[in-house]
Amino acid sequence: MEKIRKRNVISKIIISGVYFLALCKFITVPSYGEENIRPKESTVLKIGLEGTYPPYSFHDINGTLTGFEVAIATEVAKRIGVKAQFIEGKWDGLIAGIDTGRYDIIVNMVNITPEREKKYTFSSPYIKSKAVLIVRKDNTSIKSFNDLKGKKSAQTITSNFSGLAKNAGADLVLSDGFEQSIQLILTGRADATINENLSFLDFKKHKPDAPLKVVDQEKDVVSCGILMAKGKNTLKAQIDKALSEIKNDGTYKSISIKYFDVDVSQ
Repeated sequence: MEKIRKRNVISKIIISGVYFLALCKFITVPSYGEENIRPKESTVLKIGLEGTYPPYSFHDINGTLTGFEVAIATEVAKRIGVKAQFIEGKWDGLIAGIDTGRYDIIVNMVNITPEREKKYTFSSPYIKSKAVLIVRKDNTSIKSFNDLKGKKSAQTITSNFSGLAKNAGADLVLSDGFEQSIQLILTGRADATINENLSFLDFKKHKPDAPLKVVDQEKDVVSCGILMAKGKNTLKAQIDKALSEIKNDGTYKSISIKYFDVDVSQ
């Protein structure tokens, strides 16, 4: 009788184990790698920019980060329902910061080029840029891009402007950004810089007596967009929608006039 009871207990244990294993086949552990399971969406948008590139991003007399692109990015973030978190960095490391996850987007006058579009996703254009050649007022040897051969041109190494200077035969003097390039010319350590036209106009507005002049400019303008990691199609759609809204409701024009005195969307 005792043996029969033991057999019954063992049989029940075995049967329970079989049922448990069978049930496990229908239960899966959630994985963030699955398409239908996603971590909670971030409420912060990490935005990379220089912070030393007036009038696009710079610090005012109180040390507050401000500028045209700061205002545009803040408005875009607000309209897609997230908080803008600005992270400053040198130009030459900004785009690489997308690859490492340091930034979600870059808002720093990034030209939309075929080479960059192979690796990254861009928003619709939000501003156009034109390259100008800047030298000291007393410089008489440089009158056009063709005169840059053998001359020292202050440039950030990974910018489109750097490529223009190199193609013109200039010897590159490495710079962290627009302001340092200007200082390199003023102090005689560089002969010229190829840079962005609106940045120079803003510089002259605040320092009209600076002994600098524009001697040549590119005929073609290039479009700039907000850069993000390749395949971020949902984020792109949200940003494009926000950009369209701020252009249509007058917000873009208001921001533009504040920093440029003109509507640069035209």
